[in-house]
Amino acid sequence: MAPKVKPPEIGPFVFPAILAFFGLWCLYDGWFTTDPNMQEHLLFNRIAGGLLVPWAVIDFIRTRKREKIAGEKEEKSESNSADDTAEGTPDKQ
Repeated sequence: MAPKVKPPEIGPFVFPAILAFFGLWCLYDGWFTTDPNMQEHLLFNRIAGGLLVPWAVIDFIRTRKREKIAGEKEEKSESNSADDTAEGTPDKQ
């Protein structure tokens, strides 16, 4: 039987990037576009842009903090395992 292969993982910052993209798109359509056909969607785009952009910023900051904490824990566990292996090997003299 073939070994199980893990599916590819997406990066942790993909969701905030998607939120920011759609938020900026809505901000543009709500405030800066000159297309007369977009006038009927003006209020929706202004509200969506006002919600999505701050949500993206908050989620980016939260994700960055989580990644930093996870990295510190990983470094700590690696240094602890390196210390354990160094103590377990006899000195060759």
